[in-house]
Amino acid sequence: MGKPTGFKEFARQTPGYEPPEERVRHYREFTRPLSDGELANQGARCMDCGIPFCHQGCPVNNIIPDWNDLVYRNRWKEAVEVLHSTNNFPEFTGRICPAPCEAACTLNITDEAVTIKTIEHAIVERGWAEGWIRPETHKPRTGKTVAVVGGGPAGMAAAQQLARAGHSVVLFEKNAKVGGLLRYGIPDFKLDKAVIDRRLAQMTAEGVEVRVNAHVGVTVSPRELLDGFDAVVLTGGSEKPRDLPVPGRDLAGVHFAMDFLTQQNRRNCGEAVAGADILAAGKKVVVIGGGDTGADCVGTSNRHGAASVTQIEIMPRPPEKEDKALSWPLWPNRLRTSSSHDEGCDRRWSVSTGAFRGENGRVVGLDCFQVDARFQKIPGSDFTLDADLVLLAMGFVHPVHEGLVDGLGLEKDQRGNVRADTESYVTSNPKVFAAGDIRRGQSLVVWAIREGRQAARAVDVFLMGDSDLPMC
Repeated sequence: MGKPTGFKEFARQTPGYEPPEERVRHYREFTRPLSDGELANQGARCMDCGIPFCHQGCPVNNIIPDWNDLVYRNRWKEAVEVLHSTNNFPEFTGRICPAPCEAACTLNITDEAVTIKTIEHAIVERGWAEGWIRPETHKPRTGKTVAVVGGGPAGMAAAQQLARAGHSVVLFEKNAKVGGLLRYGIPDFKLDKAVIDRRLAQMTAEGVEVRVNAHVGVTVSPRELLDGFDAVVLTGGSEKPRDLPVPGRDLAGVHFAMDFLTQQNRRNCGEAVAGADILAAGKKVVVIGGGDTGADCVGTSNRHGAASVTQIEIMPRPPEKEDKALSWPLWPNRLRTSSSHDEGCDRRWSVSTGAFRGENGRVVGLDCFQVDARFQKIPGSDFTLDADLVLLAMGFVHPVHEGLVDGLGLEKDQRGNVRADTESYVTSNPKVFAAGDIRRGQSLVVWAIREGRQAARAVDVFLMGDSDLPMC
């Protein structure tokens, strides 16, 4: 694929960023894209490697070598078609997916993987710019009705696929706008929300009916869905945050990360913010949790004008580079530094929090200690951190059970997720299906899209006895 000698001739090149001192002044996306010529060179680097391990690394089974080759040959419209054959929303994955495909790339054995994510992003943006991405409405109507509950990437993918199969689809979203964590969790500087809106416009033109401010299990009865639709697909995500039940947890100034991030996204789009403002301006911020959500808190705190930002993680510091002989082509454990960290952050590992300290009902600091490989306290390692704002970014344990899940009486697995397999996606109620984080637990956007697509096919088979929708 590409140019046979391209990987020898061209070095890996990724988009640049605005300088940190400029980008922290706004919430816009700040990447500086490559030129068409530079992208062609990057596509040329894709090897004719016999077994494309990038396929194994990509949950949606993107046909990566093919569209790399098409970009190299300046056949962009064909590249858009190939890209959409496996992925409904490459503009999402091209921005926020961690790119396990690149970890699996044959060239990554030498740390010079093909810039797959960059090329994917460029292809879909070219498609929108040229007007090549249009509604697909050619399928005759089946007369079957499907309710999709949850407007995140899994729900959007399921709804779009089912509408394209000819079914009448209603997408129920509890918030004022569709997008789930894409809309309300991921900061605008990583994902401009206009990107969601243009795809939603395509979906509605294809026949998907969207009902916002419709919280199934709260303002909409689950029984209404069971009685009113031929099938129900649950894609509500995993929204129960992992808490930190230590002394002082109830102090003012200790918040879940998602409450902090959601507030800022609502401000950016002009929505009302529920409750008191959570702001980092002028404060000493401590973020507990070293993952992507924690990094998003770092970037948002810097944009607020925090006095300082410290991120602590209970896991040990990962190695700077992985041992490729042991890890490739799997996702490796290694140190990852995001653009938010580059904007200013003190990072500490192997740290556990024993208590929050407070004065007059507000948090003023943390009592911490170092832990060993078994997460046991190292004697004599106690230390304190000053903090005016603490953000808990330790992930999610399972979906919210009250209302929707319990209202439908669905069985759960041992982790508290809705029980369903990856073949039929059917729950303990034969009319109800589950996909995405509500079924698998917290995961990546690319896994949500995959499961939404696969669940749509399963529902189509349930309704029609067969399906022309792709397996993935």
